[in-house]
Amino acid sequence: MIGDFEQQRVTLSTGVELDVVDMGPKDAPVLIFLHGFPESHRTWRHQLPHFSGRFRCIAPDQRGYRGSSKPQEVDAYTPDKLIADIFALADALGVDRFTIVGHDWGGAIAWGVALGGQPGGLHPQWAGRVTRAVIANAPHPAIFQRLLATNAQQRAASQYIRTFRDPASDSIIADHGIAGLLAHAFAGKVPSGGLQPADEIDRLLKDWEDRDACRAMVNWYRASPLAVPAMDEPYAEPPAASFPTLKIPTLVIWALDDVALPPCNLDGMAALVPDVTIVKVPDCGHFVPWDAPDAVNAAMDAFLAQG
Repeated sequence: MIGDFEQQRVTLSTGVELDVVDMGPKDAPVLIFLHGFPESHRTWRHQLPHFSGRFRCIAPDQRGYRGSSKPQEVDAYTPDKLIADIFALADALGVDRFTIVGHDWGGAIAWGVALGGQPGGLHPQWAGRVTRAVIANAPHPAIFQRLLATNAQQRAASQYIRTFRDPASDSIIADHGIAGLLAHAFAGKVPSGGLQPADEIDRLLKDWEDRDACRAMVNWYRASPLAVPAMDEPYAEPPAASFPTLKIPTLVIWALDDVALPPCNLDGMAALVPDVTIVKVPDCGHFVPWDAPDAVNAAMDAFLAQG
């Protein structure tokens, strides 16, 4: 059982306030950890103590989660706003350069943060601020969109997104919260890998009692431009399109038993991320930071030691 982490309330220039863990030496290299759906900063409960002796570790509850600001309109959760939050968080905490670390939806945002903030990155205001990236079970956006168009396994695994986006799900959220929506969307599909300890499940269930948070969490999916075809729609290669190369050192950690994101998401990674290190974690499901913390910490230790 890992106890609570001290959090501070941070006001961002993007108009939201986030509850943030900020631990470790203030003058040490910075790691910013981004959790995914449907969790919180506690996704990283095994990593924060491990790395905070050598790094300044910053882990927000992202927009829409737990006690952080949770605007209710869908367009408050478009990826550009979620990415901007992270640079605004760095600004608010006096951080210039950092390594971005993300899992699940946090990993999706981490891809965007890295592409925008690498030297010569997509956003001039941010370019040069992101020095490295660590991504755990979060698909590269170009690979993922292509798989949804061409790969039956990935398309089938992603149909839950269509359920989350369906307005009919609103009544389920109102009556039963995120727990009810998850039971509906994943009926008959038991995720492989470990389960949360009882105390962590209790924390999550308490977080999910807030219906504003439940709706906000689902808005991440509804605001995404990602196209998720129905199973009976045609399979076809999407139109050829160039995608920017991520040139900074990048560690991709992939749990191989992820029912939502099969290992085919690694195919073609090196072409899009030339300086990539891929570490595969067998016998582990989607939530690799807490399901296989020793493997994640070891992979990160080796990667971060490279300077």
